[in-house]
Amino acid sequence: MRLLAVLSLASTAAFAQQLPVAQLNAGMHLIRAEVAADYASRMQGLMYRASMPSNAGMLFIFDDNERQCMWMKNTLIPLSVAFIDERGVIVNIEEMAPQTEDSHCAARPSRYALEMNKGWFANRGIKPGATIDGIVRSARR
Repeated sequence: MRLLAVLSLASTAAFAQQLPVAQLNAGMHLIRAEVAADYASRMQGLMYRASMPSNAGMLFIFDDNERQCMWMKNTLIPLSVAFIDERGVIVNIEEMAPQTEDSHCAARPSRYALEMNKGWFANRGIKPGATIDGIVRSARR
């Protein structure tokens, strides 16, 4: 019973997390992205959330331009992740199944990752080589 209470509090804390929001766009498509720019917020990510609005996402800003990897531990919704270089250009896009610990990695060094609902990029014809505007500006804050 005590473990259940602790998990419940942890889940509540995850929802209470207030992150800065960046307005991004991929061509004509607007994105409202919560910004995870420190270690703790990147580790929490979108864990324990039951849903996400259609044009919402999470922008991960990493300290270094490296080959970043993501996983879906405790993440309840299926997601697509775009790995993005220092200029805001999409390197590759990976589809991720919920509640798995499979690694999904950037094809080459990336400074950012943008998680959206599964299929968001494909449904809009957004592919590697496209630019996500507003990312570099968001990273400077």
